[in-house]
Amino acid sequence: MKATIERATLLRCLSHVQSVVERRNTIPILSNVLLEASGDGDLRVMATDLDLQVVEHMAAASVDSPGAITVSAHLLFDIARKLPEGSQVSLETADNRMTVKAGRSRFQLPTLPRDDFPVIVEGELPTSFELPARTLAELIDRTRFAISTEETRYYLNGIFLHVSDEDKPVLKAAATDGHRLARFTLPRPEGAAGMPDVIVPRKAVAELRKLLEEALDGNVEIDLSASKIRFTLGGEGGVVLTSKLIDGTFPDYSRVIPTGNDKLLRLDPRSFYQGVDRVATIATEKTRAVKMGLDKDRVTLTVTSPDNGTASEELAADYGSDPLEIGFNAGYLKDILGQIDSDTVEMHLADAGAPTLIRKDENSPALYVLMPMRV
Repeated sequence: MKATIERATLLRCLSHVQSVVERRNTIPILSNVLLEASGDGDLRVMATDLDLQVVEHMAAASVDSPGAITVSAHLLFDIARKLPEGSQVSLETADNRMTVKAGRSRFQLPTLPRDDFPVIVEGELPTSFELPARTLAELIDRTRFAISTEETRYYLNGIFLHVSDEDKPVLKAAATDGHRLARFTLPRPEGAAGMPDVIVPRKAVAELRKLLEEALDGNVEIDLSASKIRFTLGGEGGVVLTSKLIDGTFPDYSRVIPTGNDKLLRLDPRSFYQGVDRVATIATEKTRAVKMGLDKDRVTLTVTSPDNGTASEELAADYGSDPLEIGFNAGYLKDILGQIDSDTVEMHLADAGAPTLIRKDENSPALYVLMPMRV
């Protein structure tokens, strides 16, 4: 194989695929990226960790001899990053080596044969629909912070996607770690009817979100079966991300969304966030709880730490129900408030032990549930 590519093109493409490759691998070829040059000047780049696979096409300046080889992903990325801007990078393979040349720089890297490179077999992907990239990015942003990181509850280690028919057909995304729940609802896209319930793993979500950043103005084609999902960004010759799905059953989260919480608190999410952030300064690992004292048209935030003393702050709020004291994990509360981009946030409360519903307003596509803490 011999091909020449613009450094900027190579770097952009490698930055997309190399983050899929784990730094530590027991199987050497999984540290590599597959480069495939075809006679028509197309260079196909592919990386995988056996659960997740990214394929991207880039236009080469020239392909002198077609061929395919695998080479260390992180090494090639680091080299491309340090090469001079605007340089042409020549990639040539011979005798189990790849020679990388740009200007006066020359590198010789070990390679492994293309035939050993594993490919995820997609099989049939019967469900197919499109979403605007911006919508998909918002869906991820509004839910992924609540994905569980506990490996024992592996079925919570991703975003749950499912369709349902309530007043109208919708597609819902949900994530929970048992302490908080985030749900995002959008009108059901054409073609999504009858799709299986799927759980997209945390790593696939993170990689997809990075890729979306550069393709926000387009659409994303989503194809899925009960075991695999494929996201195609940028149409023909774009980036294709294929992932295995989590093989498990997501709990019936609708049971924890409270419907009868009768105490309504409204306040400005930004000043609320900053207030929680300030009083939580003295909190330690053991005392992450911030206590909220609700009174007529005001909220008093208090944190008490045996090591660092106490902190309190009063905020103006719109509240007309009975006085109430309730505690929340300060970090979880800030995560949710950070998602609300409006001048008011609604908190629907019942009592100090019941889950609280948090949302922008009743028409908001995003909805959050937060479990209280004892304080």
